[in-house]
Amino acid sequence: MNTINNTNFNFPGQKNVYKGKVREVYSINDDMLVMVASDRLSAFDVIMPRQIPYKGQILNQIASFMLEATRDLVPNWLIECPDPNVAVGHLATPFKVEMVIRGYLSGHAWREYRDGKRVLCGVPMPEGMKENDKFPEPIITPSTKADDGLHDEDISKEEIIAQNIVAKEDYEVLEDYTRKLFQRGTELAAERDLILVDTKYEFGKTADGQIVLIDEIHTPDSSRYFYAEGYQERQDNGEAQKQLSKEFVRRWLIENGFQGKEGQAIPEMSDEKILEISDRYIELFENNTGQKFQKVDTSNLLKRIEKNVTNYLNDM
Repeated sequence: MNTINNTNFNFPGQKNVYKGKVREVYSINDDMLVMVASDRLSAFDVIMPRQIPYKGQILNQIASFMLEATRDLVPNWLIECPDPNVAVGHLATPFKVEMVIRGYLSGHAWREYRDGKRVLCGVPMPEGMKENDKFPEPIITPSTKADDGLHDEDISKEEIIAQNIVAKEDYEVLEDYTRKLFQRGTELAAERDLILVDTKYEFGKTADGQIVLIDEIHTPDSSRYFYAEGYQERQDNGEAQKQLSKEFVRRWLIENGFQGKEGQAIPEMSDEKILEISDRYIELFENNTGQKFQKVDTSNLLKRIEKNVTNYLNDM
């Protein structure tokens, strides 16, 4: 089954290209971006050796669905999706922070809490919590966005402003937008009997000074979901939550001795594991959007993308 690992396109008006963990971003005519969602899988800031079938299509289509569903709250960068794996949008200069917001004590926050920490990114966490308990109010725990796109680190609001990573007035807009988006994401998830546990948002500033939401939102790569049915019963019984997110990949890696630390070898993923991960991504798409996932022809992925994007740009 064909997948997308790396791309090397030369689109009309192309200025340069940036390679992120799972996306490759082409700058067009100094005012637009073409974002290609690959099938790469990243965990613990490490790109896995094998790709996941349909993952790029799934991420791109969930993100476009969610961007449209939140456009009334927060302006965003998206213009059009000329291909199942591609989004075209307005160029914006990214803020060098990721706005992480958490409604529940899970994932990274839980691992820090379990190890004795009660303050995360300058935000206190209550005593006496169990893994996957709900916070009294969602907390914002930002991380830095490194230039290489690979190494994010926790940072507090105060440090961000003191180090002039983001100006105070801009950061307050990012906080406001983050809370509004998380509330909308929570409502959309509840309509599908899901719980939006935590997520991250990225923002940029356009040439005219407007702050806009960029990149993906509410996808399995950027968000964690629980099934709402049975959540409280599982918590009361001390059972693991049924998740619909990339956390199951992280847990499998941890069980197989890998957390992205120096000297650790990435465990080999069998064909069966790869297909299982693909199926979980499809499950999340269908649960989160309420739509049946339509697998597109993958016989010649790169040529299809090049043709669709080139035709779109030439017709603009």
